[in-house]
Amino acid sequence: MNTYSVKASDIKREWHVIDATDQVLGHLATEVARLLMGKNKAMFTRNMDTGDFVVIINAGKIRTSGNKTLQKLYYRHSGYPGGFKSVTLDVMLKTKPEWVIEHAVRGMIPHNRLGNSMIKKLKVYAGDSHPHTAQVAAKK
Repeated sequence: MNTYSVKASDIKREWHVIDATDQVLGHLATEVARLLMGKNKAMFTRNMDTGDFVVIINAGKIRTSGNKTLQKLYYRHSGYPGGFKSVTLDVMLKTKPEWVIEHAVRGMIPHNRLGNSMIKKLKVYAGDSHPHTAQVAAKK
């Protein structure tokens, strides 16, 4: 019996549109990470990018459990002395809601070159319109 090895020509990529309205951030991120990695497919292999494209709309309308909107902090540092900044989730959802979802999903995929190619298949939009309607319509 021979072991099946996935070839690049065998991979069929689909487009998934997910509406983030009233979805919990963590649950949404795990679902999207599974689609990006291709773990929902029978041909999943860890050394190849077998995942699908994912379009997330209404990124600004996600919700979180508990009191995370006021307590969860995102940190950054400019590299200069005193350049440490922190921003709450509430402020980030008002200014850059796309970044919040991208950040959560990026933490759930591999942190290497393969993960970089996976994250490029994620498209996040704050509103309910997106420019990928032709790709999604071609899927049907």
